[in-house]
Amino acid sequence: MITVSDTARKKVVELMTDDGFDATTDFVRVGVKSGGCSGLSYDLTFDKDQKEEDKIFEDNGIRIIVDKKSFLYLVGTTLEYSGGLNGKGFVFNNPNAQRTCGCGESFSL
Repeated sequence: MITVSDTARKKVVELMTDDGFDATTDFVRVGVKSGGCSGLSYDLTFDKDQKEEDKIFEDNGIRIIVDKKSFLYLVGTTLEYSGGLNGKGFVFNNPNAQRTCGCGESFSL
């Protein structure tokens, strides 16, 4: 399960609307890819289509899809948003990450 904080939900809905997506029917695709200074990095996009191998979650009114491979790295993660002058944008609080980089955009297990 991946959870979405209230602040992240508000920002996701805003960005999805700006990009022509509907938060009630479309998805936030969350994944993991190779790269970043710690070895793996997070990937967040919007998507209208579900693939056969995707796992679907809904939390706080946001529909999330994750491919099976990424799901293993993201179980228990909370998506948060930190705005303002010193904000980092979307932040993944991942209990599986043993090491993260300073910017919080990459991690290793």
